[in-house]
Amino acid sequence: MDDHTGGPRAVAGPESDVRKPIVGRDAELARLFRAVDSASADPVLMLLGDVGMGKSALLDRAVRRAEASGARVLRAEGSESESSLAFSALHQLLRPVSAAVDELPERQRAALHGAFGAKSATAETDLMLIGVAVLGLLSALGDRGPVLVVLDDAQWFDRASLDVLSFAARRLAGEPVTMLIAARVGDHLPGVDRHVATLTLGPLDNAAAGRLLDLQPQRPTGRMRTQILAQADGNPLALTELAKTATAYETAAGPPYAGPLPVTDHLERIFAARLNALPAPTTRALLLLAAMDTVDSAVAVPAALPNAEDDAWPPAEQAGLVRRTGRGLRFSHPLVRSAVYHAASVDARRTAHLALAELLRGEPDRRAWHLAAATTPPDAAVSAELEQTADRARRRGGHEAAAKALQRAAELAPRGDSARLLVEAAAEAVLTGDLAWVEELASAVRARTDDASLLAGATAQVGRLAALTVRHTVVFSRLADAAEELALAQPAIALDLLAGAAVVRFYCGEDVQQHRIQAVLQSLPEDASHAWLRTWVRAVTDPFGNRAELLLLLPQVAAEARRHPDRLTAFAIMAWLLDETPQAVRAFDEAFDHWGMRGPLPEGLGGAAAWSYVEQGSWGRAREACARSSALGSTAGLDHAVACAAAVDATVLAYQGDATAARARAEDALALIDPLESRSVRVYARRALGAAAAAEGAHEAAYDQLRMVFTADGAPVHYHASYPALADLAAAAVRSGRREEAAAIVERAARALAAGASPRLRALISRARGLLADPEDAEPHFRAALADPVLEHWPFERAQTLLDLAEWLRRRRRIAEARAPLTESLETFRRLGARPWIERARAESRAAGLDVTDSTPDALAELSPQQQQIIRLAARGLTNREIGEKLFLSPRTVSSHLYRSFPKLGITARSQLRDLIEDTLAMANHQE
Repeated sequence: MDDHTGGPRAVAGPESDVRKPIVGRDAELARLFRAVDSASADPVLMLLGDVGMGKSALLDRAVRRAEASGARVLRAEGSESESSLAFSALHQLLRPVSAAVDELPERQRAALHGAFGAKSATAETDLMLIGVAVLGLLSALGDRGPVLVVLDDAQWFDRASLDVLSFAARRLAGEPVTMLIAARVGDHLPGVDRHVATLTLGPLDNAAAGRLLDLQPQRPTGRMRTQILAQADGNPLALTELAKTATAYETAAGPPYAGPLPVTDHLERIFAARLNALPAPTTRALLLLAAMDTVDSAVAVPAALPNAEDDAWPPAEQAGLVRRTGRGLRFSHPLVRSAVYHAASVDARRTAHLALAELLRGEPDRRAWHLAAATTPPDAAVSAELEQTADRARRRGGHEAAAKALQRAAELAPRGDSARLLVEAAAEAVLTGDLAWVEELASAVRARTDDASLLAGATAQVGRLAALTVRHTVVFSRLADAAEELALAQPAIALDLLAGAAVVRFYCGEDVQQHRIQAVLQSLPEDASHAWLRTWVRAVTDPFGNRAELLLLLPQVAAEARRHPDRLTAFAIMAWLLDETPQAVRAFDEAFDHWGMRGPLPEGLGGAAAWSYVEQGSWGRAREACARSSALGSTAGLDHAVACAAAVDATVLAYQGDATAARARAEDALALIDPLESRSVRVYARRALGAAAAAEGAHEAAYDQLRMVFTADGAPVHYHASYPALADLAAAAVRSGRREEAAAIVERAARALAAGASPRLRALISRARGLLADPEDAEPHFRAALADPVLEHWPFERAQTLLDLAEWLRRRRRIAEARAPLTESLETFRRLGARPWIERARAESRAAGLDVTDSTPDALAELSPQQQQIIRLAARGLTNREIGEKLFLSPRTVSSHLYRSFPKLGITARSQLRDLIEDTLAMANHQE
């Protein structure tokens, strides 16, 4: 049985790295595993998918699972070069069991040997007998244990092998044999019953495609990531191969491609044979189709291409390059388009683009791009058309399209206009999150001009985006240096640079940076038109030191935001920094309602929105903001934005009592940053870890974490983020015997803040003093912490103070006085879902003689925080897809959470959710 062997890979199949995960195929893998594991499963399963969809990788997993369970695995892999050799696939399959073939009855054995050419063949091959022999062989092997037959790339099996194997497959019922057949979609397998169970591999969804890209050695980000996702269309092989192309392209730092990314050599080989044999009219038609976008086709196809019945198309169809749809002809896969386009000569592509440009006079944006693809620079006219295209894209919110059009316009423009266009391109590219692209554009500006204004503009654009990375020290120096240089000659640009530097200063928290910003700001001339940015710089840099004056300016800033809604978020951030949380929340709500969730990037200081919602008690809204910021930051490759979101999310989880999840999120945040570079995130993460420990009653661990929010000598690690931890530090100190040390930190903070302390911070300091004071001296401090009605805007902090006061009163045997604050605090904790504090308030209430038996417990209490979010959004009438968009989960994940939650809630239908939520809220508001 040595003739026509399939080679060393024929039996074992392609080797695969067991460490590589299979992304986005959980359901398909589970289906294959059921087929392998279950005797009651279908004995034959077809696995269908286009080139690169991962059929072989899934089969590899099924093979390993079968082998691990002790099954005998027989495998054959179709080969185009052997498809004309009769029985070559069957020989490949059975070669490892040649000894078992020799044990077959003589006629069957002779038939198989004859088929393989190993013995003298009979005058006429009896396919039925050979089929019986194969079935008998598989049955005999099954007597010794389960058998798995794997037929990969079956579309390339020789017809004789297919006939025999399909014969056996139809008769496997009741045998301990499973057959898995993998083939390409659309390829008919002769003899295979159309009623065979079929599993079709479709494209990966966006989330899975993104995860697969994240696993590549060089993870694509920004516009390159977007282009790969669009071009690959969910094909796993295309995603990984195009990622390699992108890496090679970015390393070469060449000009951007006018068309699709070129496929790798590996994919080129897949399509090369099909392209080479086509007649010239077919090649020309394919190139025109490849040079088009789908937007072009509705206009250009009728005029530019042969109609669907033309003789040019059948060869392309027969080669599997195009297929007919209800809307005409299209490529069988986006990779085919790429291969066709890049296989053509430069002159051929230029001719195709010029023809399309002529046909698209009524589509100016598409026409401009086709002209650009056919043009050798310089060409001022085409550059101008692209600039107009960019303007139209910008107005539609198409930042990447605008940046690409401006970059191409700069390449075609006369030198005098080129640098200006590149700066404008950088401003749009910032909104894609692709820092490498923005830096590339800035570098191009420096190569084209020595105009100080343009150079500063390029630096400012890099700084806007780099502020969201973890490179704070380097970025701050660049921005501050540029601002210093331009302070006298270009004060407006210098102030813009300083605004970016202030954001970096907030993230970094380095005091030396504050002094430098103040020095540059003081050197700038006063100008009424610059008031907005000056206020921003001062608020971000030193909110408490400037608070009184900044509060006087806040109405003017609010009025400016009303006139320019795109500034609403910046105003909200300033309000949050000044502890004017109610104004911040209203502005954030208005901004999100106005702009929706379509923002292309996490905002500078984007955590402010989530923190505002946390402080106000809108914890579900806070987690939505975190999910948005995290998803956008991950897509753009901006680790610092992801870390900010993780730290806020961890805090909410800790407040809700999910300490394990809170710790995991906080550790995620810390792992993404340098603690000396990103003091703000470092402090937020430690606060979250402290809250998680406190939720579990681990007060010494809580104190240790919160102590790290302040330096060894008691100064705040971060000038804004550290102060809200003062009261929690005091609470942990009292319970862990660290009262004296904590008191020194609190008093140092009070002196440092002085008159700059907001009502909220004054209340927190008063609460801390009450906790740390001798028992007979505590009451005035607690009362002071509750005195200002504005403190109701921080409900969780107020409820904590109420509980502290009630505990103090009860221990002083003033039980009747303790009941009102106990009732109010418990009601607030229930409304917020702060489970650890609910339990503490319940215990204290019972000790005070209050009836707090839960005759109607909160229906949501048994759900995880994420499940609670999903349930509340579903109760508002949102669909699974809409919930997924808000929480950045797949609709399937949402559905799974709902499915698991319904039994816990005692309901069976989505329509019952609204009444359940309303009843829960009513119970929380009236329960004592």
